[in-house]
Amino acid sequence: MPRSTAVAALALVLTVLLGVAPALAQAPKASAPKPSALPAQAPYAPVAVTISGVPDDPNMAAFRNELTAVVKGRVFADLARLVVQRGFFWDRDFGGGFDPKKSGAENLAAAIGLEHGRGAGWNRLAWLAAEAAGGKLGARPGIVCAPARPQFNEFDFDRLMQTTKSDAFAWTYPRAAGAELRAASRPNAPVIEKLGLHLVRVLGYEAKDDDPDATRTAWARVVAPSGKVGFVAPALLLSPYAERLCYAKDVTGRWRIAGYIGGGD
Repeated sequence: MPRSTAVAALALVLTVLLGVAPALAQAPKASAPKPSALPAQAPYAPVAVTISGVPDDPNMAAFRNELTAVVKGRVFADLARLVVQRGFFWDRDFGGGFDPKKSGAENLAAAIGLEHGRGAGWNRLAWLAAEAAGGKLGARPGIVCAPARPQFNEFDFDRLMQTTKSDAFAWTYPRAAGAELRAASRPNAPVIEKLGLHLVRVLGYEAKDDDPDATRTAWARVVAPSGKVGFVAPALLLSPYAERLCYAKDVTGRWRIAGYIGGGD
């Protein structure tokens, strides 16, 4: 290649590079995409719920304190003292785990899986013992269960499930009015709105698939009646069909654990 041609080609390359470099230097940096809000769902008519309070009985409060202390100690013999020896019931025992030949404490242990999963049953019993909302069990006179099943219009609930094409176990309710619906599953996420005392549809939980206690330990992704989708902190929602620990007074007037509802949902 002649010298003059080579020099011209080199000049052309330098011109292109010098023209592109400033443009690259001045190009704005790509900004990270901002998180978008979860897509809204169709709104639905709220179904109001009424929550019972714990019975006005100081002996019940004393018994629950004693039960809480026993659960912390995790000694089966101490727990057995607080359970009726005979007459213990287990509703929703669809797996046939109840054994009428065994004591009430043994059937309770089987019902909640007391020693399963490194004592996960003890944790479940602690949660149940701490439930403050108790109510009468209509089918069994003299029995009080906690948490109490909320009262709501069954006809409206059936219609709600039909319009949303959902089943009963997709619905929960706040333990108290004002539960915060947040934009993300973290405590400092913006509050989208506050939930009232009505049934709320759950889309899922931010937990591992094998977590049997996700409803207590994980953030719930829910749809508010307004159609807004967000997250509710763990343990603020409760299913109308949640497991329940039931109590009754013995012949001396002392409260005892008399039954359990759960295990067959």
